[in-house]
Formats: sequence, structure tokens, C-alpha cells
Amino acid sequence: MPAHSSRKATHQQTRLHNSRLVLKTIYDHGRISRAEIARITGLTRPTVSDMVAELMEEGLVEEVGQGPSEGGKPPILLSVVDDARHLIGIDLASDAFRGAVINLRGETRHRVHLPLHGQDGEAALQLVYRLIDELASATDRPLLGIGIGTPGLMDPVNGVVRQAVNLDWQDLPLRRLLEERYALPIYVANDCQVAALAEYTFGKGKDVDNLVLIKIEHGIGAGIVLNGQLFYGSTFGAGEIGHVAVVEEGERCRCGNFGCLETVASARAILQRARRAAQTTTIADVCRAFQNGDERVRQPVLEAAKYLGVAAANLVGALSVRRILIAGSVTCFGEGWLEAIRQEMLRRSLGAVACQTEVGFSAIDPDDIVILGASALVLTYELGLFAPLAGGIGATIAETTSGGVTP
Repeated sequence: MPAHSSRKATHQQTRLHNSRLVLKTIYDHGRISRAEIARITGLTRPTVSDMVAELMEEGLVEEVGQGPSEGGKPPILLSVVDDARHLIGIDLASDAFRGAVINLRGETRHRVHLPLHGQDGEAALQLVYRLIDELASATDRPLLGIGIGTPGLMDPVNGVVRQAVNLDWQDLPLRRLLEERYALPIYVANDCQVAALAEYTFGKGKDVDNLVLIKIEHGIGAGIVLNGQLFYGSTFGAGEIGHVAVVEEGERCRCGNFGCLETVASARAILQRARRAAQTTTIADVCRAFQNGDERVRQPVLEAAKYLGVAAANLVGALSVRRILIAGSVTCFGEGWLEAIRQEMLRRSLGAVACQTEVGFSAIDPDDIVILGASALVLTYELGLFAPLAGGIGATIAETTSGGVTP
């Protein structure tokens, strides 16, 4: 009996692998024939036909017409049904909880925006439930799963928020609570990590294996992709650069330490310092003043760039990544501000290494980047559509949440 069970498990794993390989090939090519799938994947034509039949039965793939003939019968072309499944992407990392219903192409079908109004603890958790309830009721398609980007120190394997200061969450088993309530696969990771995944999957990271995305809003954090995989670190704290002290005897940070990067370079810190010198009420006001050459806001804005350059230099020295991208509301400061970050990075790191590192702004809307990254987690581990990220911690999460291709 044990030997038989082992053979059966291996057969199931092989079929799942083949099904995902075929689906990903169709997904990547848009419109493709069975024969071309067999050629690209190396699978036999009968295996491809078998997998396609299953995917069509599940409604994930459809025939979309004929391709050009090469002397014989014209091939039938296949395409993924983009709205065959929907999923929910959630961003809990700002002063409002945001979410969207997303299809298999990462396209938004419905949005919900719920102001936090300073709520934390149990009240914030109840707002998460309300957000998901509203999103789930907005689609009539089967839901593939829910992906969430949350602030704070996160254990992505067990889905536990170890510490989220602003939300007053401590050791919150968020994944388990949501699985019990919604009976869907749940993926939870730090908001900066999923933002990096969004850039790697949908943005400027498609052509590199290594990148760092620095997300700057009320706080600062970095998401790291190394060799095509999210890097969490052994204790899941990789990228917590916002709470590294950069100013001797600096201001007290919300984490309890003094002089952290967040106290001088976050959007909140820049706004607070600019308010002391000029009549600015939002970060957009500061951006406009800076772009217009207002000397009253110039110092805090450029000081933030200096300290971000220091952080970038440390990341280059430690990781030697090809690309560092900056996301968040601060991107409105523009290319001149970005150049100040680049110059400080070059000044403070080994030139032969740093000169090969591109520093740029994320091309993804700040309001969408966490939602898209959270969605990419679901698409990766539920359907294998972004296979390079398979393995490591992601595979461990998938083993505990996913039952196969069909939700």
C-alpha cells in the first residue's frame, strides 16, 4: 500500500506540473496551437492534448480560431480565458485599506477603498473582513484566492503578522483567520516584498533576475528579488531598512529607536519637516513646491535623497543588484531628486560595482503596486503562471494552501 500511494502521488504531481506548464505556455504566447505547445515544452502531443482538454473543461482555456496553414490542415489556436477566474488583491499598508478584484491578466475588474480613520487592533481586522466581503460580492466568477500585502514584520510561511506597529497587530494569525472565514487559498506577505514582486512580474523587473524595490510612504521598506525569488531572510526581516539608524542622536522613531531612516526620508518625515518651513499640507504640495524651486522645502527633500542614497549604497555593497527602483508617493519629486540619490549612492560605494546598478522610479501606479504584487502571489502559486518564482518559501506556502489548479 505505501508503494502504491507513493506512485499515485508522483503521478498526480506530474500531471499537475504538465498542466501548469501547458497553461503557462498558452498564457505567455496569447494564441498558440497544440503542436506548438508540444514543440516548446517538449511534452508529447497526446500529453498536450490531454492537458488542454482538462484545462478547457475547467474553463481556463478556449479555442479561438485557426492559425495559418503550413501545407496541411490549419491548426486550432488556444488562448487563456482571462476572466475564467478572478482573485482578490489587498493593500493594508496605507491610511486606507485598498483592494481590487483582478483577473488572470492582472487587470482590475472592481475596486474598493475603505479609509482606516486611525483604527487598529480588532477594529482594523474587522475592516479587512469588510473589504474582502465587498470585493467577493462584486464578482460572479470563481475566486482563485486572496493575496495580501501588509505592513510590518511578517512570517509569510505561517501567514502570521509578527508586528505591525501602526495597526497594533502582534502575532496575528491573519492567514488562518481568513482561511477559516473564506475557505480560499490565502497568501500574506510584507507590502514591500509584494511590491517588489509586482515590479518583477508586471513592471521594470521583467528583464533582470535581481532587483530591490524601495517603497516609501509613511514608512520605508525594501522588497528584494534574488535569482528570480523573493528573499525574505532567515528571520523574515530582509528589507527592513527603514529602521536602520542613519542619524546620530536623531529623532525618536515609532519603533523606539532614534535616527532611523524613516525619521528623515519617509513621506511622512519629509512632509513634517516641510510643514515647519512652508504652508504645505500634503506630500503633493511639497512636490509642487520642490518642482517650482521653493527653497523652503528644498533642504528636507534633498536631505531625504541623501539618506536614501546611503541606503542604496549599502544595498549595492551587500547584494550587488542590477536594479534599484523607488516606489511610492515620493516619486513625484522627479528626476532631479532621483539623481541626487544616485550621486550619493555612487559617492558612498565601490564605483566599479555601483556604476552597474540602475536607480529609477517604479513604473507602476503607487495605488496599485501592492495589490498587483499580492495578486501575483496568487497567480504564481495557484496556477504557476509566473513559474520562475516557484520554490523556496513560496513552495512551502503553496504546499500548505493550494489544492491544485482548480480552486
